[in-house]
Amino acid sequence: MPILLIALGGAAGAVARYAMDVTIATRLDGAFPWGTFAVNLTGSFALGLLFALVVEREVLPAATRGPLLIGFLGAFTTFSTLMLESWRLWEDGAVMLALGNLVGSMVLGVVALVAGLALGRALA
Repeated sequence: MPILLIALGGAAGAVARYAMDVTIATRLDGAFPWGTFAVNLTGSFALGLLFALVVEREVLPAATRGPLLIGFLGAFTTFSTLMLESWRLWEDGAVMLALGNLVGSMVLGVVALVAGLALGRALA
């Protein structure tokens, strides 16, 4: 049952991401990806809120952790997880690890994207 609930949360998160991205992107012009930007920031906020409520304060039942945190927000955005992990490193005093996680993820993410594009374009 937990796997099914996580899957349902993931389906809802994916639909929510698409709806929010399209709604914002169709209203704002320009090259900047406002829809994705908004999704990532919203997901980061939601992960912080739900992590505090479910994990730290146990205000919500533990059974909601999988469907909400892993399922919904996992499909909505993984950027939120990067932010939470970096913040927890920072809070634990591992400032350089936190910064390395942030900068490394961004820089290497672009490198991986470019490598994937190059491979895909070469194969196509």
